[in-house]
Amino acid sequence: MGYYFNKSLPNLSFEEAIEKVTAALKQEGFGILTEIDIKATLKKKLDADFHPYKILGACNPSFAHKALNAEDKIGTMLPCNVIVQEKEGIVEVAAVNPIASMQAVENEDLADIATSVSDKLQRAVESL
Repeated sequence: MGYYFNKSLPNLSFEEAIEKVTAALKQEGFGILTEIDIKATLKKKLDADFHPYKILGACNPSFAHKALNAEDKIGTMLPCNVIVQEKEGIVEVAAVNPIASMQAVENEDLADIATSVSDKLQRAVESL
């Protein structure tokens, strides 16, 4: 099992992809809590050039609530990260697979939650 789901979007610009990803996640009940611009951060902090790369912190409030009630330290793995990057003119979207990350937590109550969230993230990525 891979730790992410991904899809290339060769016919979209980077910014168009951000908009489409945000909309696809919204359709699955996720909002974006954080947006980290890796390219801008690396330029500012290290004066290093990097390709367009953003990390979107996606959260489905009802599943986050269930997960936090099942395991109070699970917040260390929230929100679910979704990346959008552009390399050589091709935009790629990748989302974390919660099933893979939750395997590190020994709590059976999280299995169904992780499966549901994983299904939603995978549908969002595939819909692009």
